[in-house]
Amino acid sequence: MSPRLVRRVLLVMVLCVWPLSGAWAQPAGAPARIYCKHFIGGYPLGAAAVNALIIRDLYALSLNPQTKLADWVCYYLTPRETQGDLDLERKWRNEPWVGKGEALEATPKDDYQGAGDQDYDRGHMAPLASFRGSPYASQVNFYSNIVPQKAALNEGPWKRLEDKVRDLVDSSGRVWVMSGPLYEREMPALQKSSKPHQVPSAFWMIVVAPTKDNPRLPQDLNVAAFIMDQETPRNASPLDGLVAVAEVEKRSKLNFFWQLPEADQQKLEASKATTWAKKWLQ
Repeated sequence: MSPRLVRRVLLVMVLCVWPLSGAWAQPAGAPARIYCKHFIGGYPLGAAAVNALIIRDLYALSLNPQTKLADWVCYYLTPRETQGDLDLERKWRNEPWVGKGEALEATPKDDYQGAGDQDYDRGHMAPLASFRGSPYASQVNFYSNIVPQKAALNEGPWKRLEDKVRDLVDSSGRVWVMSGPLYEREMPALQKSSKPHQVPSAFWMIVVAPTKDNPRLPQDLNVAAFIMDQETPRNASPLDGLVAVAEVEKRSKLNFFWQLPEADQQKLEASKATTWAKKWLQ
């Protein structure tokens, strides 16, 4: 077994500790369950088999070597992560756990060089500001966790949604977040990147907060999902992007909460959760 594979296996053993329930059946033909604090009801299922699964202290992600971006990123937040006064330095770093060319790179030549001229920010999927209490905050600056995101979106409604998620952590005690890209139309590539890649046309986020200390059933969870197009105006409200989880599944081709029985999945995925979302977003 290679040192890189050993490292990944050890990380899965150390970090994968959160089973939502112990008795839910696994779908026929599905991969083995991975119990991880960043996952709730299972990780997003359906990413390409060639993807690299990366699990760190602060997040887990599925890195697509064709797009050079993560197909999904999952992270678990408590006040321990969100509250603190650490210096949150944006020091971009290459993803160290994959082969050269599988992800965009910060060095020796930055693939995002000149991105600002195209109105792209380096957008964090697991956001830096949510980890100001963690000594591992620099992990979010690996380019595997970064996406080309239009500045108006990144600095406007997407940022406001991330800010509100941190407020939700204060009131709920813990929150699970899943996010990722959509590729529904062609977007201009990063002009100075040396690697073939794909820029997303939109992004999705799913926010999950428990209603009790030990969630075991769908009614023990509140769930809200959002989709925001790259061209979303800076002054847009996150509520404008509110959708049902089923809509994210349809457009991303991913399956969420797949470790739950089908009926329980339906309860979490069918509605837009408008009342609950308005409660913590306004």
